[in-house]
Amino acid sequence: MQRLLVALALVVLAPAAMAGEADVVEAKAQRGADGSYRFDVTVRHADTGWDHYADRWEVLAPDGTVLGTRTLLHPHVEEQPFTRSLSGVRIPEDVAEVTIRAHDSVDGYGGKTLTLRLPEG
Repeated sequence: MQRLLVALALVVLAPAAMAGEADVVEAKAQRGADGSYRFDVTVRHADTGWDHYADRWEVLAPDGTVLGTRTLLHPHVEEQPFTRSLSGVRIPEDVAEVTIRAHDSVDGYGGKTLTLRLPEG
């Protein structure tokens, strides 16, 4: 009976565990007239549903300060990879590049990040 319960638990939990970490696969930045930035970020994650999905991405300064966060409010099971935007991100004048990382609801951070040189002007 114990083996049956362990086997059943593995069958139920395996899809969530196999989703892996969320990876940033592409990103673009655009500076607006007001000096703030818009980021268009593409994330890949094997979302399995509400139990395991990419739930946000962040823009980080070189020192690790979080400059902006885009919360993802639902799984993207049928849309992979997917691109979402975040506008109004204020970047300090002395920051020339940022790192973008993604987060998922089970594994947290740890997937591929992307370092992006900011456009001038």
